Amino acid sequence: MLKWKACLRVGITIVLVYLAVHYWESVARLLGVFLSGLWPLVLGAGIAYLVNRMMRFYERHYFPRRGGRFAARTRRGVCLFASILTILLLVSLVILLIVPELIKSLQLLLNDVPALLERGYAELMRYPEIAQLLPEELTSVDAGWQDGVTRVVDWLGGGFGGLMNSVVVTVSGVFSGATTLVMAVVFAVYLLYGKERICAQMSRLMRTYLRPAWHARVRYVLGVMDDCFHRYIVGQCIEAIILGSLCMLGMLLLGFPYATMVGTLVGATALIPIAGAYIGAIVGAIMIMTVSPIEAAFFLVFIVILQQLEGNLVYPRVVGASLKLPALWVLAAITVGGSVLGIVGMLLGVPLAATAYRLLREDVNRREQDQKTESGLK
Repeated sequence: MLKWKACLRVGITIVLVYLAVHYWESVARLLGVFLSGLWPLVLGAGIAYLVNRMMRFYERHYFPRRGGRFAARTRRGVCLFASILTILLLVSLVILLIVPELIKSLQLLLNDVPALLERGYAELMRYPEIAQLLPEELTSVDAGWQDGVTRVVDWLGGGFGGLMNSVVVTVSGVFSGATTLVMAVVFAVYLLYGKERICAQMSRLMRTYLRPAWHARVRYVLGVMDDCFHRYIVGQCIEAIILGSLCMLGMLLLGFPYATMVGTLVGATALIPIAGAYIGAIVGAIMIMTVSPIEAAFFLVFIVILQQLEGNLVYPRVVGASLKLPALWVLAAITVGGSVLGIVGMLLGVPLAATAYRLLREDVNRREQDQKTESGLK
């Protein structure tokens, strides 16, 4: 016999679903406002998770045997500060290697644009097979060099305006997101400093409101997810080192300038799956353009080929081996995650797919073992 409380719950659920479907636009706006307000906390939790990996390493080596009261009291603060300082030093090292040369390259481009365009135009005429791919008005040699350069400048004018608009929008977005980043970092510091207390509180809530079987299952799923994310971070770092090294070696063999610097930049930006290497390639092309525009074009062709080979051969095997996930599912997770949530989906798709794959595999193995046991008993 149905109880009136159960009927009431079903009725309320049906009404809420109907209201959500009927007034979906208002509900979507409300959810958007809620998620935008929640985003600094989510970002802070992500930063805390990444920093925690390094902080745990420092905590294991901070007076591990002869600790004493002083070490116990200072371990968390010292290790947290050392972790943040290490990350800042790594980022600063990459910036110091790249930014000064990039600024110098941009200044050279702005000061010597006509000369560079004339040099690039002259080099382009030495490769008729490439010149045929461009519009005829840019490659006509009936006029003088100055007319040719003028046509190139006019042709690039429209695209340059769009590029400047994109730069303005990007800079505005960076400044508007600065406050969010600061709040996220502060929240991450609070999470890391009191992580044991927060974990104990969460465990207490789950024990109170979940059945023992569900509590054990949730803890197990969270443990598998944590292990998959840890393996994914390690695999992503290894993959970035491989890509940066291949880029540097390829540039040295082909004679491109700034090989070490651009290889470091491509490796650093490759921490962002798939799209990161192209970001580094654009910056590298700007630097190479100050030496030779035609070499910058060849470099872009080289980095596209390298990224395609690495993304389809090296990345699935390195990251997939780290996660014990087949290469096919790595590519599927990147594709689906990127189409749904963009770069965030690319970052989260692979470890989430690895978590689901491991849980499904263990459940299938357990069920098969149970079936074999039942068959043996019969």
